[in-house]
Amino acid sequence: MRKIKLFIALSLDGYIAGPGDDLSFLSRFEGEDFGHAEFSESVDTYLVGRRTYDVVMKIAGNFPAAEQYPHCYVVTRQEIPAQPGIIFHKGEVVELARELKARPGKDIYCDGGAQIIKALMKEQLVDEFTLFLMPIFLGEGIPLFPGDIPETMVELLDSKSYSNGAVRLWYRLKAD
Repeated sequence: MRKIKLFIALSLDGYIAGPGDDLSFLSRFEGEDFGHAEFSESVDTYLVGRRTYDVVMKIAGNFPAAEQYPHCYVVTRQEIPAQPGIIFHKGEVVELARELKARPGKDIYCDGGAQIIKALMKEQLVDEFTLFLMPIFLGEGIPLFPGDIPETMVELLDSKSYSNGAVRLWYRLKAD
């Protein structure tokens, strides 16, 4: 069965974005791949929430994931017209995740947002967590883990520190 893999950066105080979905803190760390190219080769499906999609569209003017991954899903509660390379899924993310995991293919890259991750974690559907702790405190914003997540044991697979002060922590869901 395919795995759902979280690959995401967060501040030292646990935020994936500042107030108003502000991702500008990440621009201070541009120029480092952080293993993203290698990670991307292990996945063929990209799963993200609509708010994250909207932020990327606002910043980039396009949605690069639609060109990079053969299957790109944006979970939404709204009817959104189809776009090349993007499936807008109006429905429950848990059902979609189970369906995607059962299909043949490479693994599934979950890039947030926090509510998508929370829903998947409540059902223990996230198999691996690659977290990048960025050397910055934001003080407020959108927390990666917004609460109401069940106790979940993970095991450390690897860690790596970068010259810019970031630290990668790679965990997998611990088998019972």
